[in-house]
Amino acid sequence: MPDQTHMRREISEIPGVVANFLDRSGPVLDAAAAALRQRDPSLVATVARGSSDHASAYLKYAIELTLGLPVASIGPSIASIYGKDLKLANSAAIAISQSGKSPDIVGMAESARRSGAISIAITNTAGSPLAAASDFTIDLHAGVEQSVAATKTFVTSVVAGLALIARWSGDTTLNAAVNELPEALSRAVSCDWSGMASALDGHNALYVLGRGPGFAIANEAALKFKETCNIQAESYSAAEVMHGPVAIVTPGYPVLGLAARDAAEGSVVDMTHKLAGQGALAFLTSDRPGQARPLPFAATGHPITDPLALIVSFYGFVEALSRHRGFNPDLPVALNKVTETV
Repeated sequence: MPDQTHMRREISEIPGVVANFLDRSGPVLDAAAAALRQRDPSLVATVARGSSDHASAYLKYAIELTLGLPVASIGPSIASIYGKDLKLANSAAIAISQSGKSPDIVGMAESARRSGAISIAITNTAGSPLAAASDFTIDLHAGVEQSVAATKTFVTSVVAGLALIARWSGDTTLNAAVNELPEALSRAVSCDWSGMASALDGHNALYVLGRGPGFAIANEAALKFKETCNIQAESYSAAEVMHGPVAIVTPGYPVLGLAARDAAEGSVVDMTHKLAGQGALAFLTSDRPGQARPLPFAATGHPITDPLALIVSFYGFVEALSRHRGFNPDLPVALNKVTETV
């Protein structure tokens, strides 16, 4: 294994990549936001898979909380397998794909545009088929991502969506918070969660908890545990875990609570501490006192952006955990960098 993995290097690049995106993308963000204000859609549809779908879930919460618009994730197979066009005439469709190549994502974006939606692509490949299928293409400008596990493209996809939402809504406070993300994410890269690695020795399953935008981050963290560490991680809303899944949280069962500085912090904190009190091996990104073990976090100062810093700290941890468990995080078993599904 190399002295420094591609994944580790790309995690370290995240603050600079985000700063570069913000420096270069103002014109297309302004144009897309102006078109959205003019169209004034009553619904936003998202189209994505994998980590990109977790970015979409994050943006779902951000749009609903900021603009009050309902957001629905559309299954790409509706167009690609079932050949159906949806009634999206008074909507916006946001498709997220690092490569912009997967036929099902492209097909659903084409279908949405054909049905009258304003179509926006967020991609790291400006000349891709997805870009050609969209009214506006927001290029991540993230450079080549060599690790199979997406890190810098995931974070920049979320930043792209948040920057668009801030302009679309005219929310100057959110816009300022987005512009301050490079500094906050630099602090997040430096957060040390290494104490959790040895604590997970002998464990091959765990829960990741979050809520609101933090639930989208929990989904992404659970995927990375699977991809890079072969750990059967499952993500749950802190509100949902009591509806059945808590039954398998036996003494010593690992739980990671990803609490952000937002209105849902108390819910995630209370549930994680409660599980710790029941014997779970629980870790928590909050300084609110209780029985779970605290993890350091880099607060961003805004409830919409705060969860994003957590995944950057997590990425550094899970890359190290992967190596600790004898894996190469750059080369997960049976996975390819570009996944093209129909």
